[in-house]
Amino acid sequence: MNDLYYDDFHVGQRFTSRSQVVTRERIVAYAEEFDPQPQHMSEEAAAKSNFGRLIASGWHTASVSMRLQYEAAFCRIAAGGMGAEVEKLAWIRPVLPGDELHVIVEVQEMRPSKSRPDRGIIIFLTTTVNQDGQSVETMRGTVLVPRRPQS
Repeated sequence: MNDLYYDDFHVGQRFTSRSQVVTRERIVAYAEEFDPQPQHMSEEAAAKSNFGRLIASGWHTASVSMRLQYEAAFCRIAAGGMGAEVEKLAWIRPVLPGDELHVIVEVQEMRPSKSRPDRGIIIFLTTTVNQDGQSVETMRGTVLVPRRPQS
């Protein structure tokens, strides 16, 4: 299925992504451009931080998660979904160099849009998981999804 409409989703439905390794080089490159806090910049600087070691920026983790979320589920939404809100984003544990992440995207709530009858509103919970099965991030967000056109 390449074109999923609101009507094709159901509460409890899950999508699982491929895995992606987070490398030291990407952690540092992301930090240099977007989040230059010591714990993300080098092992030496990170050793003096609260974490005591190099870790990925939470925003880097969120970016990797977004990519995996898109590939697993959102790229299949007809005409593309439209993100409306991130209700909650939580970084549960640090992502370390060499961690292999994947996401599980679950439909939590659904309702037709009152203002746009051609759309439905879906709340997704995306859990980012490392190679040890530990959750490293959760994100609960709202997406507007087209309803199936009437023929």
